[in-house]
Amino acid sequence: MKIYTYESIDDYIKAFPNDIQIILKEIRKTVREAAPEATESINYGIPTFKFAGNLVHFAAYKNHIGFYPAPSGMEEFKKEVATYKTGKGTMQFPLDKPIPYALISAMVQFRVKENKEKSSKKRK
Repeated sequence: MKIYTYESIDDYIKAFPNDIQIILKEIRKTVREAAPEATESINYGIPTFKFAGNLVHFAAYKNHIGFYPAPSGMEEFKKEVATYKTGKGTMQFPLDKPIPYALISAMVQFRVKENKEKSSKKRK
């Protein structure tokens, strides 16, 4: 199995077919709008947004988009994520269904608030 390394989220997105690139770009835009102060990087080989620590990650796979809002994000939106395949801090959006951009935005906003609170507690 070939391991890919990407320099940036742009490089990551360019590695996929056009239809997937459109989805990845929209997720990126959604996260940026929900967390304008967040920085972008590649962590664990996938697109990552950071704000006072890791905020969210996302990735494309053969049949789904993986979204990683941390276990706390999953817990906060337990009802909303119930229709998706999930794990401890992960969820899968099937490519044959609409991507829930509003849910992604809400989860990112929650994670920003959570990281701000954690960060201010550390400073005290």
